Amino acid sequence: MVEVLCDTNFLIHLATKRIKNIDNLDVEIGSISFVVPEVVITELKKLQKIPAKKKYVTMTLNFIKNLKIIPLNGNFADKELLEYVKNYNSIIGTMDKALKKQIKQAGGSILSLSNDKIILES
Repeated sequence: MVEVLCDTNFLIHLATKRIKNIDNLDVEIGSISFVVPEVVITELKKLQKIPAKKKYVTMTLNFIKNLKIIPLNGNFADKELLEYVKNYNSIIGTMDKALKKQIKQAGGSILSLSNDKIILES
């Protein structure tokens, strides 16, 4: 099983939108497991204090209760995810264009969302 580290925005979409191909991922991409770095949980808790985002962030925090959490800490999730990719050549779940570019340059792969479907970019 391949672990996919999720950034904040990717997790919010995963938790709050209907993903069309979520049930077929094993066939399309392979067996994957979504993993949440602690730095992302910290970001979500900060976002939860913003009234306009509270509903979606609360849904996301409830959604991740069933996911594996890893002790990846820091002040900025993107920076920590990028460092992780450099050390472990892993897959990151993100929709951030700038982060995608940096991950590709570091030799990592990306799981992203397009038209409410999860896609693998390498």
